[in-house]
Amino acid sequence: MSGFPSRLLADPRRLIALIGLASLALIAGAWFFELVLHLRPCKLCLEQRAPHYAAIGLTTLALLFARSRWLQIAALIGLALLMALSTGLGVYHSGVEWGVFAGPNDCGGAPAPAAAGVQDLMKQLQTTRIVSCTEAAWRFVGLSLAGWNALASLGLLIAALLGLKNTIRKPGELPA
Repeated sequence: MSGFPSRLLADPRRLIALIGLASLALIAGAWFFELVLHLRPCKLCLEQRAPHYAAIGLTTLALLFARSRWLQIAALIGLALLMALSTGLGVYHSGVEWGVFAGPNDCGGAPAPAAAGVQDLMKQLQTTRIVSCTEAAWRFVGLSLAGWNALASLGLLIAALLGLKNTIRKPGELPA
């Protein structure tokens, strides 16, 4: 094997770091759209972040403690499962936006803070914007953020699986 992708797949620690950094970049992008561009996330948007937060944590632990091949394989399996979950959530959310799947009944975005009294409650009711899971807040080349998350997560899933295949090598041969 030669070239950058081959070298990356040959070193499980580098691949683990790449997947963690990619998850960190996806989370940073989500926060950018929310805090800078003021696109409020819906319930499904927030749920799609969870596998990436977990991947960042798993990556950190793996880079600190996964010195043996067994622990690196375990980390890659964990990352592959998280990216499979993230891909599924992204496909589901995209399907909800396109009307292919029914969305959750309680899709209303981030919860509002508790009102201190009736006056505050009335003000919140007038200013609170409910975010629907069926409406894409932003699209690029026809794909919403959920669609882009599904594609990115699928790419990371494939990378983790190829890294696992390369790390395990031959059936019956256990890594040292």
